[in-house]
Amino acid sequence: MMRLYSMPSSGNSYKIRLLLALTGREVELVDCESGSDALAHARAEGILPFGKVPVLVLDDGRRLAESGAILWYLGEGTAFIPADPVERAQVLGWMFWEQYNHEPVIAVRQALLYYPHRAAEATPERLADLLERGHALLQVMEDRLAAHDWLGSEVSLADLCLYAYTHNAGTRGGFEMDRFPGIGAWLRRIEALPGYMRLDQ
Repeated sequence: MMRLYSMPSSGNSYKIRLLLALTGREVELVDCESGSDALAHARAEGILPFGKVPVLVLDDGRRLAESGAILWYLGEGTAFIPADPVERAQVLGWMFWEQYNHEPVIAVRQALLYYPHRAAEATPERLADLLERGHALLQVMEDRLAAHDWLGSEVSLADLCLYAYTHNAGTRGGFEMDRFPGIGAWLRRIEALPGYMRLDQ
């Protein structure tokens, strides 16, 4: 059985667990919460190629790192990767945008407010800057989702990827999600998918 080294509170790890739940695939989970002995052990044993989770260890022992790469591997042959080459590229575009633009703002503001060991970094100036930039990024999503059900033509890895840090942007990050009704409806569509699991499951 595949083994997933996953941080239970992390959106990047949650993306993988969510796709596995939606596709009915099972893995052995190794919880590596921030500061845990399990995370320190995995690092010490050289299990994590880049020193962080998530990491998927395949049946033959090969390891995959980075959430987007793991999602793409697990998504092969499923409806979450479109057959059309242009649509696949559009899905990848959203996934790259998430990691380069969305995650460094939306997820970072959540981390500064959520994790006690990050509290010293949560200066008023930094939080205000992340809030302003985050609202602008959420507006990019809103502009798409106000007129479309999904980020692509159908539900895809792009939606799962961006759901992970968007669904709790209000509760963890303090973003004003009432400003984005299209995103709100999109979140509910994802949560209605068969097999859906919450972050804390």
